[in-house]
Amino acid sequence: MKDIKYFFGTLFLFFAVSPLTQLLAQTNEQTTVWKGFDKVEFSFQNTKAWYVKPKQALPGNPWVWRAHFPTWHTEMDSILLTRGFHVAYVNTNDLFAHPKAMQVWDAFYDYLVKEKQFAAKVALEGVSRGGLYVYGWAKRNPDKVSCIYAEAPVCDPKSWPGGKGNGKGSPKDWTNWLELNNLTEESSKTFEDIPFNDLAGLASFKVPILHVVGLKDKIVPPAENSDILVQNYAKLGGPVSVYPMTRGEQALEGHHFPIEHPEKFADFIYENSVPVSKPLLHTPYIEINGGLGNAYEKFKTTKKGTVAFLGGSITHNPGWRNKTAQYLQEHFPETAFTFITAGIPSLGSTPHAFRFQRDVLDKGIPDLLFVESAVNDRGNGFGETAQVKALEGIIRQMYAKNAKANIVLMAFAEPAKNTDYDNGKEPLEVAVHQRMAKYYGAAYINLAKEVHDRIQAGEFSWKYDFKDLHPSPYGQEVYFQTIKELLKLTPENAALGMIKLPPAINKFSYEKAGYHPVSEARKLHDFKIDPYWKPADKVSTRPGFVDVPMLVGENANASFEFEFKGRAVGIAIISGPDAGKISYAIDGKKAKSLDLITPWSTQLHLPWYLMLSDELSPGKHTLRLQIVQDKNEKSIGNACRVVYFLVNE
Repeated sequence: MKDIKYFFGTLFLFFAVSPLTQLLAQTNEQTTVWKGFDKVEFSFQNTKAWYVKPKQALPGNPWVWRAHFPTWHTEMDSILLTRGFHVAYVNTNDLFAHPKAMQVWDAFYDYLVKEKQFAAKVALEGVSRGGLYVYGWAKRNPDKVSCIYAEAPVCDPKSWPGGKGNGKGSPKDWTNWLELNNLTEESSKTFEDIPFNDLAGLASFKVPILHVVGLKDKIVPPAENSDILVQNYAKLGGPVSVYPMTRGEQALEGHHFPIEHPEKFADFIYENSVPVSKPLLHTPYIEINGGLGNAYEKFKTTKKGTVAFLGGSITHNPGWRNKTAQYLQEHFPETAFTFITAGIPSLGSTPHAFRFQRDVLDKGIPDLLFVESAVNDRGNGFGETAQVKALEGIIRQMYAKNAKANIVLMAFAEPAKNTDYDNGKEPLEVAVHQRMAKYYGAAYINLAKEVHDRIQAGEFSWKYDFKDLHPSPYGQEVYFQTIKELLKLTPENAALGMIKLPPAINKFSYEKAGYHPVSEARKLHDFKIDPYWKPADKVSTRPGFVDVPMLVGENANASFEFEFKGRAVGIAIISGPDAGKISYAIDGKKAKSLDLITPWSTQLHLPWYLMLSDELSPGKHTLRLQIVQDKNEKSIGNACRVVYFLVNE
């Protein structure tokens, strides 16, 4: 392992410097003068870009980012330059905020912030179709935006350039927009990547927006654009202001109008940008280790990719997972992706290890696998040894199927972990995730520590912003932005090739784990198989654990036997309000008892995974299980409902 550890250490250094090297590769800088200020013009990713420097920059280098039409209504820019702001622009014109443009914007932001030390939060200015750009990028990066100023903004391409409402539209631009997004007239009706939609993250960050509009605008009618966005944003809790421009000449059918009191709008940007905030960096919480180069090479060379997300409810619920999938698709636009969503609420690493074959591998062999279990492992009471066996088992199962796969292990946040960090203690689950990632060269993100540190730094609160271990839209954005940073840090030419598995940390790890059907039970006494089990009561269930075959016993002394070949055996049960107690023995040895009730059983028929013995000698064994007379005082019955047998061969 010495060579492997050394190699990963060297690789980490390369990854750490490589993006910066790319950022430095800007050429042909020329300085001209714009309104008395130095304007630095250069080529950026084969397009024109520039920024204007103030005479004396404010501390932290606040800046304004112009989208499209950067020379239109520059009064505010002039005022802000005199006050110490920079003004920047990159030409992605005629891309209508397509993901291609958003990728350029991401890179341009990184260049200005990391190389030129511009502020981490930028004020966005969008004029007309520039509204598509500022909202397209802001929704993808709400943590990086101080405020948005939008002037007669296009918020729905169907209005402009489509002309599908009362606006005149632009047939040529509409045709270009359809072709760019590979849409037809019919499919454009349900196209979702427009400013109206997906505003929850931006609103949760309380990014102030200010729209100035012409009430008689027939090119971009406010009723079809700004009014709808403003209404949607306000409903989500976003701070918003609208200023109708009614004085002066209303030209171009009301789309062009003079700006009344531009100093007031400069004040809006200034007040929301100064003093410059300095949020914590994402990078201290990321360990690249072996990186993602293999997956990236597969995505680029074969134009195909399979990405799986394995976890509990934080993975099951929409949020960081959807955004990660969207980013990968946008970053590799020519790749046909298969995304496997394998999040099941309440389940941690042990269930993941045993269901990995059915819920992931049977649906496709991942090139890139995201795994999280730190929250449920804590809540479900799994100790260090169990976590090591399970996470190691998942990793080894993955590499056994695809030795070129890349894995990302993530430790998510919860109040108990915040308390641990407050007390100067590293949470056990976090330490196990980190240990497994380092040993096997998987990428690792400590989101639990990042959330804690950002709260301590005063960036947000748990109660009002993050809100729950099932994150709010704000929390989902916090998770995604760090995952995105990991995805950006890995160079696309850093493939390692076949991964050699080191010896297992625990020889009993669940690397050959899987489900066995309940039909394999023998010698049933007062147990029966219900082929489509569903509860008789109205207590909630989990998807995938209802209307499935279930081995059901509901009376004391009911019993069965199960013969298996392997080193570990367990049962996946449904623990509801009537869960009982069992006695079990393996190979006729001394019986042990187990209470099947859980703290959540009174309100949920909960999938619950119980390892009965997981350090057996290899070979054939027999499990005998019996329901006992005694039951938990919180239970209303003696039920034992087995949905799967768990066997590690």
